[in-house]
Amino acid sequence: MNRRSFLQVGSTATAVGLLASAQRAEAQTHEGHEAAPAPAARGSIARPYPAGQPGVTVPNGETLPWRVVDGVKVGHLVVESFPHEIAPGMTVEVWGYNGLTPGPVLELVEGDRVRIHVTNRLPEPTTVHWHGIVLPSGMDGVSGLSQRPIPPGETWTYEFTLRHPGTFMYHSHYDEMTQIALGAVGMIVVHPRRARGPRVDRDFVLMTHEWKVNGDTRRPDPNAMSDFNVLAFNGKAFPGTAPLLVGKGERVRIRLGNLGPMDHHPIHIHGLWFHVTATDGGYVPASAQRPETTVLVPVGATRVIEFVPEEAGDWAMHCHMTHHVMMQMAHGLPNMVGMDPRTVERRMSRVVPEYMTMGHTGMGGMGEMRMEIPPNTLPMRGGDGPYSYIDMGGMFTVLKVRDDPSTADPAAWYQAPEGTVAASANEARLRSDGVDVTRSYRRR
Repeated sequence: MNRRSFLQVGSTATAVGLLASAQRAEAQTHEGHEAAPAPAARGSIARPYPAGQPGVTVPNGETLPWRVVDGVKVGHLVVESFPHEIAPGMTVEVWGYNGLTPGPVLELVEGDRVRIHVTNRLPEPTTVHWHGIVLPSGMDGVSGLSQRPIPPGETWTYEFTLRHPGTFMYHSHYDEMTQIALGAVGMIVVHPRRARGPRVDRDFVLMTHEWKVNGDTRRPDPNAMSDFNVLAFNGKAFPGTAPLLVGKGERVRIRLGNLGPMDHHPIHIHGLWFHVTATDGGYVPASAQRPETTVLVPVGATRVIEFVPEEAGDWAMHCHMTHHVMMQMAHGLPNMVGMDPRTVERRMSRVVPEYMTMGHTGMGGMGEMRMEIPPNTLPMRGGDGPYSYIDMGGMFTVLKVRDDPSTADPAAWYQAPEGTVAASANEARLRSDGVDVTRSYRRR
């Protein structure tokens, strides 16, 4: 786990949450700017975050460390190729920053001046574009338009001031089709200098991404334009995704970004509703917010949602494009649902004794069968759950709501109170409720 692990951030965010709870009624929205604090001493470590704001939590990821040199926050990004585990049993060769895809989150404060050194260890030139940031043209990172590309082996420097708070992204802007598709992307969080709206207790960053990885290969195909078959939150597919641990009654913020090659993602959370409070274009006024349970995160955009969970439990969070939680399915197969396989099974068993027809009753349960699959693939694979196998993978994770998250084990499943879990119907109750399970409702 990274230096902002759930247990570390949990205790900090809980302490902040106690203060935030007491002050929520007085929370204000400020449009102005405070004076920046006095510059830190040369070489000191950058410190967080004004207005009682918690630092972000990056499941399966980390934030970029900064040093303050003469009042400027200095960071270093190295872009290169490296092996990356999507989930247990599947590793791919990606391009990313500082050994991560997405790269480390750049967590800053409105008014900060930053100096970012970028070292290129790719086999071709690159640049970095600071997506959504308002800055001088020469720092925008568009190869040929605002700068020459960074040659392999060289280190170049970007320097600018963060004039606006918000949730932004960064990515290569040279050979984008290849470099973005292979994972050269990341998120930027700029905290406001003064509080805006209710303070939150937890602040998460999740970036969606999609690859096409053919069976028995390790390198994603950057030429793909459709049929992406490896979908991820922060570079991980379930069950490799780390859960989001929060407290019941806490105010939670999730920042979602999408720099995938082609697909928008409707992200749905079970067990609650939320408001979209910001985009990469700025804050959404309270008068324009509306309750949702699914937010569409378009390609090249960020969305920020906030909510207060009312029910403890383990709640699914996933892309609602159903193929995006199934991983490397063979989409070219014929539709088998509803067919009677008995004749073909009888004939096939004469030449292939172990033959078994699949898909005629649906696809559920196939992940548990552990059939032989092409190397380095995870088609239709999910993970073990508290009651049975969870037959979803890909862009799927778990929001874990607990009464006391400071003492909760992020790896443990929710223990539901007796009588609150769906179970087999009681025959006496069915009779008293007037339910006839033999009745047919089919229309002729």
